[in-house]
Amino acid sequence: MKYETASKKLADLKQEFEALRRQMVEVRRAAEPQPMKDYNFTLSSGEKAGWKELFGRKDDLIVIHNMGRTCPYCTLWADGFNGVYDHLANRAAFAVASPDMPEAQARFAAARGWRFPMISYQGTSLAEDTGYGVDGGYYPGVSVFQKRNGKVVRVSNTSFEPGDLYCGVWHLLDLIPQGSNGWQPKFDY
Repeated sequence: MKYETASKKLADLKQEFEALRRQMVEVRRAAEPQPMKDYNFTLSSGEKAGWKELFGRKDDLIVIHNMGRTCPYCTLWADGFNGVYDHLANRAAFAVASPDMPEAQARFAAARGWRFPMISYQGTSLAEDTGYGVDGGYYPGVSVFQKRNGKVVRVSNTSFEPGDLYCGVWHLLDLIPQGSNGWQPKFDY
């Protein structure tokens, strides 16, 4: 296929994709919020925190469900969020949650230069209650919570997987004709 023909076809597909993405946004916005219970979180600093502390002065809270320091894919996502953390935190509160103990989170975050708050799933059922902890395992994704009428509700969520919209690395690699060509993220290169 000629480059110009492919470019036209890609432009058409991009329009279709954007239309589907807008429909997905509308469905998310129309979903009934999921009530959440109170949790007693532990921050990577070792301090205890509830919803109030996580939200701070914001009405919206983005929580990244991370599988922890043993997952290079979750580390790749978190590295990317670190780069846009200031932008996100300007609009909403933001935290990364993992099953790791707080001390391990603190060491790993410091080694990677992460600046965002981290919370541990330890001692809570947040992962299970949100569908990101099943049968003792954990899954990556994101949940968005809001304060409404003095309560906390989850208003949207989505899972993460290679090639999703939440990690630009995959999309840049897709521009190479051979794609990722078996590439996988590592902790160090």
